Amino acid sequence: MTDPLTQDPPETEEAQAATKQAVFNAAERLFALHGFQNVSVRDITAEAGVNLASVNYHFGSKDALLFEIFRRRTSELNRERARMLHEATARHNGRPPVRDILEAYFAPPLRWGSPDHDRRISVQFIIRARSEGTAEMREVLRNDVSHLERFAGALTAARPDLPKEDIYWRLHFVLGMVHNNRFAEFDRLHHLSGGLTREADVDALLKRMLDFAEAGFSA
Repeated sequence: MTDPLTQDPPETEEAQAATKQAVFNAAERLFALHGFQNVSVRDITAEAGVNLASVNYHFGSKDALLFEIFRRRTSELNRERARMLHEATARHNGRPPVRDILEAYFAPPLRWGSPDHDRRISVQFIIRARSEGTAEMREVLRNDVSHLERFAGALTAARPDLPKEDIYWRLHFVLGMVHNNRFAEFDRLHHLSGGLTREADVDALLKRMLDFAEAGFSA
């Protein structure tokens, strides 16, 4: 008897590519909204409208699918950051100021997370990955600092008067600002402020974050 979880779907190459993308999109959305443990392979294929075998056929396993979404989205996010940092470096003849460096790091995830942005689900997925990720994801989050090295180098050049140890600590605190901008924290802040705070105004939020973080590097 054929196992439906391992049977190869009889699709053309073009149809297989479309199925793989449908599975990817459905999984990203479901994982982002409901959490990694609360979504089954059957949930994903039902959402995508594809054969139950499609997850294993195209990705190997649910965990492998999770990691592929994580790898692709974090790579895209960090490429956007690197592009902005490169542009800031070009504008300032190789020595961008602290504020421009920080903006290159802050702006992409904030803009992706805007309510009307098509990458909002991707940001929600990445946030989930930090707290619910697989062992493979946690390993990357702990040890892959290649995307941070360029920012540490740019900040060191912008503040050569600061000891390198201080640069790294202050960058660490800045990273905490990004990681704390999760939807639950925004809800709590909204209650605390009596409704004064609105995270949906991305430009205003970015300015507030830059004002605070820049002051930290100026102290």
